[in-house]
Amino acid sequence: MISLKNTYFFLVRYLIAIIFILNYSCTVAQNFNTKKIITGANQVEQYLPLLKGKKIAIVANQTSVIFKDYKNNYTHLVDSLLSHQVEIVKVFAPEHGFRGKADAGEHVSNDTDTKTGLPLISLYGKNRKPQAKFLNDVDVVLFDIQDVGVRFYTYISTMTHVMEACAELNIPVIILDRPNPNGHYIDGPTLEMKHKSFLGMHPIPLVYGMTIGEYAKMVNGEKWMKDGIQCEITVIPLQNYTHQSSYDLPLRPSPNLPNAQSISLYPSLGFFEGTIINAGRGTEFQFQRYGAPFFPKSEFQYTPQPNFGSKTPKFKGELCYGVDLASVPKMNQVNIAWLIDAYQKTPKDKTFFGKTFTAHAGTEKLKTQIEAGKTAQEIRVSWQKDVEKFKKIQCMYLIYK
Repeated sequence: MISLKNTYFFLVRYLIAIIFILNYSCTVAQNFNTKKIITGANQVEQYLPLLKGKKIAIVANQTSVIFKDYKNNYTHLVDSLLSHQVEIVKVFAPEHGFRGKADAGEHVSNDTDTKTGLPLISLYGKNRKPQAKFLNDVDVVLFDIQDVGVRFYTYISTMTHVMEACAELNIPVIILDRPNPNGHYIDGPTLEMKHKSFLGMHPIPLVYGMTIGEYAKMVNGEKWMKDGIQCEITVIPLQNYTHQSSYDLPLRPSPNLPNAQSISLYPSLGFFEGTIINAGRGTEFQFQRYGAPFFPKSEFQYTPQPNFGSKTPKFKGELCYGVDLASVPKMNQVNIAWLIDAYQKTPKDKTFFGKTFTAHAGTEKLKTQIEAGKTAQEIRVSWQKDVEKFKKIQCMYLIYK
């Protein structure tokens, strides 16, 4: 009896120990999987030595920050580097400006930053590529802008122009990488090079599934810049990031992308920028709805009014009927059905497609397919071959899996 009793207590203790170990292992694994993503900018120790003793130009906007606690406590990269005695000689500002307050498409002028006194050189307008005269006193260019992984979002075009200008003058570029909130999938029509513009410079699908650092490597490796020139680049990579990581941007990357829902829907609703339809500009739900005064009357309605980031929204002050997408689950593909729906709801005496639609789509096919009455599924099938072809190129430049 004593032996059996001892065996029983031994087994109980053994089982308790096994349960404890399993629970501990699960906790460790859970903690590992929920580690905070660390941006390139936050890894100051990695790039500060590359800047010391050199004259630096920074390509930056309101998203170029160093987070202190991953909430709302942060320092702008420019301010941080100045505190480290880095010699910044100028700042290049992309679309929407250095502080991110300009409307989409609004001219951004050269200026002076009132806080630091640094000269601001616009890279949006006539001079989208830095002129040599603005780089003749620069040793290194530091690029740090939050992207959203959509071809017609112009920050990747700005980066290409910067890389090309620096390559021509043998100036190295350091890219501080940031997560791509739409980096978990690849989809949409691929750009045809005859439609190359600032809304799309390279033969990539609408959603290309790469961080801005990975994209820079591809532009270099595929020799997509003028005359096949290549730029000396250094990417400061993210930590604890994969392309399946969920990441909500702490700061809006541009005035009309206020939250995670708008960023998720932007690849699908961004097409409306090239049409007559309002996609939520002039409301607090930009790229989370679409509508027009001439749509069939419905329960969902809204009236666009001038606001932050949209001084003159489509149908300003007019009651619009439309579709509310604020509660749609996170997107894993480009939804073309909404574009088709809007086209079918537009009276035939209205011109649905605008001058920039083909530039946004990157192809004439999409407009032709919609006018011909193709279904969303038929259109999706038509671009899959190009998507698969791109994936074979893209995978060669991935830093994160």
